[in-house]
Amino acid sequence: MAKILAQPTDPEQTVGRTDLSIYDISWYKPGPRWKIIVWFLVNSVTVNTYLPLPIAFKRIVLTLFGAKLGTGVVIKPGVNIKYPWLLRVGNYVWIGEQVWIDNLSEVVIGDHTCLSQGAMILTGNHNYRQSTFDLTTRPITIDDGVWIGAKAIVCPGVRCHSHSVLSVNSVATRSLDAYGIYQGNPAVWVRKRDIAS
Repeated sequence: MAKILAQPTDPEQTVGRTDLSIYDISWYKPGPRWKIIVWFLVNSVTVNTYLPLPIAFKRIVLTLFGAKLGTGVVIKPGVNIKYPWLLRVGNYVWIGEQVWIDNLSEVVIGDHTCLSQGAMILTGNHNYRQSTFDLTTRPITIDDGVWIGAKAIVCPGVRCHSHSVLSVNSVATRSLDAYGIYQGNPAVWVRKRDIAS
């Protein structure tokens, strides 16, 4: 008969402790410091804003900062993009209101993709197994025709394959199969996506 081990009820019984006083991010260099500061300022008044600026103007600003954007990209108000020079977006992509692309690593978004309002694309995390709580980053790829629902989260290293759907408020911790509809936290496959011709 297998022995069932009880979880410790006293946190002091667990091994190790987090020590944020020795947290070190000096190795992470996403770009020159001046560029990061300038982008932070420009972003706050051009892309991550509710000022009624033309979408074409937002696209020009992102392109000037190194983003690769296809034709017909729609950028709604309040979008926050960490580092545009680590972003590649295909054709006819919709980026909804308050989408947060936290691209500490490269984010690639395919053609005819929709990121609904409040969606979060997160390429960074922390190693909770290390006392130093080290930063980890992994790229994200969102293929053609994918729909990321409102307030859904795509976690580091995930690939959303062609025409997959991540439902509202769901969290993708693993890659999504093509034409799969996923729901929940963590997101699981619920059914196949059928698209009428």
